[in-house]
Amino acid sequence: MPTPIVVSDVAKSFTMHLRGGIVIPVVAHVDFALKAGECAVLGGPSGAGKSTILKMLYGNYGVENGQILVCHGGAYVDLVKADPRMVIAIRRDTIGYVSQFLRVVPRVSALDVAAEPLVQHGTPPEEAREKAAALFSRLNLPETLWALPPATFSGGEQQRVNIARGFITEHPVLLLDEPTASLDARNRQVVIDMIAEKKAAGVALLGIFHDQDVRDEVADAVIDVTRFAAEQAA
Repeated sequence: MPTPIVVSDVAKSFTMHLRGGIVIPVVAHVDFALKAGECAVLGGPSGAGKSTILKMLYGNYGVENGQILVCHGGAYVDLVKADPRMVIAIRRDTIGYVSQFLRVVPRVSALDVAAEPLVQHGTPPEEAREKAAALFSRLNLPETLWALPPATFSGGEQQRVNIARGFITEHPVLLLDEPTASLDARNRQVVIDMIAEKKAAGVALLGIFHDQDVRDEVADAVIDVTRFAAEQAA
């Protein structure tokens, strides 16, 4: 699977319904492809549309036109036209995601939060928890926290739960939205090493990294999002 995702002529704007229907264009004519075994980085200033592009690739945001072709189950599926069941299946089997924010069900332990994607994929819960525990150890998350709900954790601790949850699976595509933003230097290096291992396993990664040192370490290609600015493309 040399090219698991192909994005062609994609556009996105937001309509402010509480402000008289004002339409705010974000990006247009977005074109790029992700290659297996490489990490591409979305570059550009804040507000350029980097997170919007990630969310469109994950199916969180609708797309006004264009195609997002995802190699899923041995065939390409257009995520733009996919129904909700297909989007859920793609998330379960093909596209993983590490977001900036941890959203969890109250009272669920950090260990179960991180293990959940494997359980959804059919892994026995105990085996999934063992893999989550191994990732927590690697990410230096104190064992005293593993059985606690992560809603009470610090930002850096929550982010490590997020990272473990995203990296625990073997998805062929992994989206990373500022995975190292809340981490100290020691744990940033752990994540850099984990990204290198994903690349060696043939995973295609697309990320946003505001830390220049991390970006320089992991990026095989930089996609300049400013060239997709909707005003320029109009």
